[in-house]
Amino acid sequence: MQHAELSSPPDIFRRGLRLGVVSIAFMVATVHAQTVAPILIEFSHVVKPDTPKGKAAQRFKELAESRTAGRVRVEIHPDSRLYKDREELDALRRGAVQILAPSLSKLAGVGGGDMEVFDLPFLFKDQAAFRAVTQGPVGTAMLRKLEKNGILGLAYWENGFKVFTANRALNDPRDVRGLRVRVQASRVLVAQMNVLGARSSVSPLIDVRAALRHGELDGQENTPSNIYTQKLHEAQTHLTVTKHGYLGYAVIVNQRFWLGLPAGIRATLEGAMRDATAYANQIAEAENIEALRLIAASGRIAVSKPTVQELERWRDAMAPTYSATSSWINADTLAAVKQAAGAPP
Repeated sequence: MQHAELSSPPDIFRRGLRLGVVSIAFMVATVHAQTVAPILIEFSHVVKPDTPKGKAAQRFKELAESRTAGRVRVEIHPDSRLYKDREELDALRRGAVQILAPSLSKLAGVGGGDMEVFDLPFLFKDQAAFRAVTQGPVGTAMLRKLEKNGILGLAYWENGFKVFTANRALNDPRDVRGLRVRVQASRVLVAQMNVLGARSSVSPLIDVRAALRHGELDGQENTPSNIYTQKLHEAQTHLTVTKHGYLGYAVIVNQRFWLGLPAGIRATLEGAMRDATAYANQIAEAENIEALRLIAASGRIAVSKPTVQELERWRDAMAPTYSATSSWINADTLAAVKQAAGAPP
């Protein structure tokens, strides 16, 4: 009978040593993977968590963290807790935050005056018209205007049509004359109020309710979802469903941060953003319908819906806004937006 040759003690020792080294290396790698800090993304916005934007931000957080298996952590700072309206963009460019979703009104300072085209009154007949612009080549071209200032545009999020509130009935455009009305930081919105004979006041959203209560403001414009969640209807007596302008957002990131991410992580986050965007734009209209219902049901404010003839008067009264803003909104840009939206030239 032949017996297998036994390994010499030195061979056994060397094999054991190699196995030990491999085991130790594996353990070190495992510990290292477990202790490496996740990539932190600070996401700041100025509305409540239970708005369309707030819910979309939360959806992005959940998708980003789950799909990267914890390699990315998203911290959401809603309701101006971190930065107010006027502070957000500077914070993004400095790298103090990585993602924002500001209203399109705020992007003129980093993308040029053409970005304010979205604020023109009665430009979009419905949500589909707004979407035809933002989800097509015109919308893509608009976001590219931000890149010269170190900002990348990832997506457009929808909210809805704006309405007016005031401490008197707004049955006719002439009823706005002389009122001090809060608007976002947009020259178009300031011009809009000027042609109506009102005095515009640009102020952060977080400060509006107190200003209304203290009589520093007479009225404001916003979507029902923002009005309800900020409780602005509790500080006003009348709401008129004019639907005179559409409020949309651009999800934007610090370019240096975004391009510096590992390619695989960035691709995963882009997928999470696409899905969060689809969710955001799916819920926006229903959220505003429900918010308007709750506002009316509260009994705190009278809600009126203009007739077709009354809306036409609003449209005519605000039409001069187009000529008043033609010095900074390029005529070709406006024509492209109108064509994409199906609006009359």
